[in-house]
Amino acid sequence: MIQEMMSYGFIQRALIGGILVSLCAALLGVSLVLKRYSMIGDGLSHVSFGALAIAVALGFAPVRFSIPIVIIAAFCLLRLTEKGKMRSDAAIALVSASSLAIGVIVISLSTGMTTDVDSYLFGSILAMSKEDVIMSVVLSCIVIILFVFSYHKIFAITFDESFSKATGVRVGLYNTFISVFTAVTVVLGIKMMGAMLISSLIIFPALSAMRVFRSFFGVTVCSAVIAVLAFCIGLLLSYGFSLPAGAGIVVANLGIFICMSVVGWMKKQ
Repeated sequence: MIQEMMSYGFIQRALIGGILVSLCAALLGVSLVLKRYSMIGDGLSHVSFGALAIAVALGFAPVRFSIPIVIIAAFCLLRLTEKGKMRSDAAIALVSASSLAIGVIVISLSTGMTTDVDSYLFGSILAMSKEDVIMSVVLSCIVIILFVFSYHKIFAITFDESFSKATGVRVGLYNTFISVFTAVTVVLGIKMMGAMLISSLIIFPALSAMRVFRSFFGVTVCSAVIAVLAFCIGLLLSYGFSLPAGAGIVVANLGIFICMSVVGWMKKQ
């Protein structure tokens, strides 16, 4: 079955692009989950859906149109919560609901629910293009370089921003990096996962790794491995049982989370 799968070009693109997007989401997700910003992925996915709906209605390139809009939304969410003007969960809920409503209105006023918009909402294994794969490669290289060369600074701002500022770490800059890369990851991943499920790529691997590991390094590495493994299993489930790709990947993540929870419980006994 695997040999048959790999004979299709769209499966090859989905595999390469999906693994890289999952890897980026997992690495960024560790810091976001620990800082209690895990639902930012859900908020940005709805912003992306609204932007994609507008792009489809106006005939623009969806990904190119959406990336700057979602980056701006991520930056605004970061500023709102940093300045203490609004709690992070409230800000995310506000942006999420508003963007989803705008997307639905745009769809209703244009041509209705087209195949393209439907795939952005629920995901499609056919949606990953060569351009998306290239962008995924570039994004993953940048995110991996950021974590390799700035690991200690990311560790510091994740657990204590006040101390990090006192020691000279440019907290705002690194928070902006994480927000921007998360935004790009969401836009690239929404084609396969859909706006409803993309946040699972950010949340599940980190939570699963935390069931067993306690160090930041251990959680980060394990999270990356889990993300790639869950994506491959989900893609196999999707192809073998004719399931939506996004749903298959989430179910695979859920299965791994349950297994890691059992392993973590056994370690404590």
